[in-house]
Amino acid sequence: MTATAPPSYVRNQIVVGGRWRDPSGGDVIEVVSPATEQVVGSAVAATVADVDLAVAAAAHAHATGPWRHATMEERVAVVERMCAALEPRLEDVLQLVTWEMGVPIRASRALHRDMAVGSVRHACAAARRVVVEEYREGVVDALVRLEPVGVVASVAPWNGPFLQALYKIVYPLLAGCPVVFKPAPETPLDAFHVAEAFAEAGLPEGMLSILPGGPALGEYLVGHPGVDAVFFTGSTETGRRIGGVCGAAMRRMVLELGGKSAAIVLDDADLSAAVPSLGSGAFGNTGQNCAATSRILVARSRHDELVEALVATAEALTVGDPLDEGTDLGPLVSRRQRDRVEGYTRLALDDGAVAAAPGGRPADLPRGWFLRPTVLAGVDNSARIAQEEVFGPVVCVIPFDDDADAVRMADDSPYGLHGAVHTADEDRALSVARAVRTGTFSVNGFVLNSERPFGGVKASGVGRKYGVEGIREFMEVKTVNLARGAGTFSAR
Repeated sequence: MTATAPPSYVRNQIVVGGRWRDPSGGDVIEVVSPATEQVVGSAVAATVADVDLAVAAAAHAHATGPWRHATMEERVAVVERMCAALEPRLEDVLQLVTWEMGVPIRASRALHRDMAVGSVRHACAAARRVVVEEYREGVVDALVRLEPVGVVASVAPWNGPFLQALYKIVYPLLAGCPVVFKPAPETPLDAFHVAEAFAEAGLPEGMLSILPGGPALGEYLVGHPGVDAVFFTGSTETGRRIGGVCGAAMRRMVLELGGKSAAIVLDDADLSAAVPSLGSGAFGNTGQNCAATSRILVARSRHDELVEALVATAEALTVGDPLDEGTDLGPLVSRRQRDRVEGYTRLALDDGAVAAAPGGRPADLPRGWFLRPTVLAGVDNSARIAQEEVFGPVVCVIPFDDDADAVRMADDSPYGLHGAVHTADEDRALSVARAVRTGTFSVNGFVLNSERPFGGVKASGVGRKYGVEGIREFMEVKTVNLARGAGTFSAR
């Protein structure tokens, strides 16, 4: 990778209510390439005064502007125009995301072009299926309406920045809500492309703000008295604190938190078909994925065979320059994250795990926060490596005795975000899928589906993103009872 980033990677202004402006004295956030350890861009940080301005602009737009009362089709039209305005910017976005967080350019196309734009199109399709007002007959006839909840504070993590920016902005907007969006400090730049595209699309003033900043700014934003709902993706620890704030304020929240998802490999699984998706689920995005299937539970009779196949998969992955088309795994996002992953691996080995694929820092990459993928065997399901989210390219393989044992082990986790089962028997697959306590599940694959609701149970979060459910999260139900004798009402 070259050492100098293009000038477009510098943002000296923030967006408040759709208007570009200088911040109220914020610091500069330097963006460091995790592949080169060099500064490749910067964004100016917003302040709490800027949050006050953004929330005030959003509240004013919600109270007096046209968006709240627009039809769903009118909102969809603006979002579709935004999507069209993004198209010529997408190649720049892909390069930018690769510089910001080190995701390989090939993976960036899949996540931050295909899936990201696809998620917007799926959101628009879902919006058209939302029934905003329904007439219901009964002892008392009534209109049941869905109305926008109000100002939404959206706070995103660094591990999928552009994709996160799009759906965290688009879904509340389709529900009729203004959005104050805070990107992660590691990846503060790409969301400005979304703001530019929405400006071209004619989004009304006040409806969107982009405020880069660190944890303190995020804490101030989610606790702001003018915020009506919080849309957060990040760690369970932070999610619990946000949940406390929202609970005290009786405020809506959608929290997509951590995971330690289990992929179950039954004794009849076709490993030649299963192993590629198991590798993707464990090592995709360098393992920096909340939905990662980083625990693989395998029938005892297939354990050694699977470990051998996973080791071959891990060793075949190319770790290196994320701008190289041949790279499979880029760096971890930061030195701190790499150190954290290495620490978990050491703990696992101290607990008796066996490094079938040892991972470690590549000798041929002296700069950057790179790690080769690690496959751990001999892991007990109660070990920390099997219970806590590592967020790196580390997978542990754990044997089970029968299907019931596999379900029990999958559920023996504080998390419940994702999961998978691999089997040749459809009935067994659906039996396991129905039994495992998790918010999302895949059969014979590792599927990230932006067309259908996604979210977790237990410590993996509250609420759902994507689909009709993802829009309804930001809408309140209002019942209008139609008293008899007040006239004749009919469905409209």
